[in-house]
Order: sequence, then C-alpha cells, then structure tokens
Amino acid sequence: MTNQSVTLSAQAAKRINKIVSTEAGKQALRISVEGGGCSGFSYKFDLDGAPQDDDIVIERDGARLIIDPVSLVYMEGSEVDFVDNLLGQSFQIKNPNAVASCGCGTSFSV
Repeated sequence: MTNQSVTLSAQAAKRINKIVSTEAGKQALRISVEGGGCSGFSYKFDLDGAPQDDDIVIERDGARLIIDPVSLVYMEGSEVDFVDNLLGQSFQIKNPNAVASCGCGTSFSV
C-alpha cells in the first residue's frame, strides 16, 4: 500500500539508498512508533528486507520507507529528513502532530 501522507526529503532518500546499498538483503528503512522515551513516544529506525502486507511504503528517488499502520496514525503529515550538521548526522521527523518533543528529536508526545 502506498500513502503520501508522510513525505521523504531528497536528503533522506539519498541516505537511505546509501545505507541499504551496503547491507545485504536490506531494501528499505522502517520507522515505527513505540511507547516510551522522555516525551511519551519514540521513533525506532530499522533496516528491512520487504514490507508486510499491511505496511505503507513511501518511495522517493529509488529509496523506500516502510511504516506500519499503527505507527502511521502518529506520523500522519510528517516529513522524514536527514540532517548532517555540527551535532552529527541523523534522520529527523518533522511531525505536526507532536505537541512536545525532547532535545534528541526521537521522542515526542501527541
């Protein structure tokens, strides 16, 4: 299933392509939302081989992002970006549903 309610930046697509090209059997980045973290929910990033039947797949420039339906509820309208700055390199999720987040950017509340 393809859904464009979550978008992938060009920088994130480029980084996903680079990462999966070095990992045998991996084709996509999977992002899931889990309970926990300093603000209530946190993002989990994994490499995955193929989507499950009910997963949402977002594609850009050959890169694939996989999100399960439960996590999509919390990520609706988000943009997944990759940032490389003085603080380091990381995937960042710009989530309009998050009313609070922590300094590390991987934990949020809705």
